[in-house]
Amino acid sequence: MSDRTRREEKEDVLVREKNEEPKKFKVLLLNDDYTSMEFVVWVLIQIFRHSQAAATRIMLHIHHSGVGVAGVYSREVAETRMAQVLEAARDAGHPLQCQIEPE
Repeated sequence: MSDRTRREEKEDVLVREKNEEPKKFKVLLLNDDYTSMEFVVWVLIQIFRHSQAAATRIMLHIHHSGVGVAGVYSREVAETRMAQVLEAARDAGHPLQCQIEPE
């Protein structure tokens, strides 16, 4: 392979990488029969920085649908938020589950 061809391929890859947006991930909260609604609202306010009204609306959606989106973030932020939720739930004695999935 000539140097020119390698350089063109490298430039093509760089252009593609610059134009692609980083993949986003949804942080999902799952409903259960034991975690209180108040705790879910607290998580949505404290960890995801939602307003009281938005947190209540999301919590009710989770309660009725079984799952809901707490936020959409880069992979690293989504993983951090998920870990924070699971730690807060464990510390408070709640079985609240959290997952991330690609948007």
